[in-house]
Amino acid sequence: MDSEETRAMLADLIWLNTVIATELIQITENVSSILRQAPPPESCIRDHNRLREQALLIAEKYSSGTVLREHLTGHQ
Repeated sequence: MDSEETRAMLADLIWLNTVIATELIQITENVSSILRQAPPPESCIRDHNRLREQALLIAEKYSSGTVLREHLTGHQ
């Protein structure tokens, strides 16, 4: 495997890990809402939004032009 293939593979893995991380944040919020029978605390939502944004910045650094940002905007 040459260095360009390795770079492409790592970019794909970073993107995939971002998808997994941001979906887990959403699952956490959904479960919290179900258990509380109310929305999660506003402080949690703010923290989760910051985490999502940081994850997106990392993913976009290595894989630009994906639909991940559009998808996550739909969650919020």
